Amino acid sequence: MNQTQARFLALWSRCGGAHGEAVYADLARHYAEPARRYHTLHHIRRCLRHVDWARAGIPDADAVELALWCHDVIYSPGAADNEQRSAAWLQRHADGRIAAAGHVARMILATTHACAPADPDTRFALDVDLADLGGSRARFRQNEANLRAEQPGLDDAAFDASARAFLATLLARPRIYHTEVFQARCEARARRNLAWRLARPVPQPARQD
Repeated sequence: MNQTQARFLALWSRCGGAHGEAVYADLARHYAEPARRYHTLHHIRRCLRHVDWARAGIPDADAVELALWCHDVIYSPGAADNEQRSAAWLQRHADGRIAAAGHVARMILATTHACAPADPDTRFALDVDLADLGGSRARFRQNEANLRAEQPGLDDAAFDASARAFLATLLARPRIYHTEVFQARCEARARRNLAWRLARPVPQPARQD
């Protein structure tokens, strides 16, 4: 058993879940799907490091961690219901045994980043999910390359338009991060990374000859 699996099993048990080995096997199978490049267990492990860094300030750290483990478990590039299906996956495997399952599912649904949440746990979950926007420029570029690789069906212009729309929405907000600790740690660099990305030339659509 590796450290990633052991950590999930311990969390699942603490939260009241049963059949942890089977749940982890299903979770790991989804994150290892061949088409994935960004939405993998590597992303989850990076989220866990951010959770560990901020744990002392998170009201229900186990619920936030479980939401982050599960928030991308179902991922189909371009689908509008990935978060809903991931929340449903969590609820199904919780099987009524995890008291916080509804709270965790709501955090998963919020990872669309469509609005600022009022709930403190959800604010931390969203900040952790976007923490790498405030990382190094090299990591920011690699993450975008991995996201691009997940959508081979889009041409460069279509992918660029989608990425720009999301990043511009974040940059236009008064705050990208909802908690004081992540704002202090990540906000300035995230804004520099987003401004740099949005200043890049727009790719031209492929010509139809």
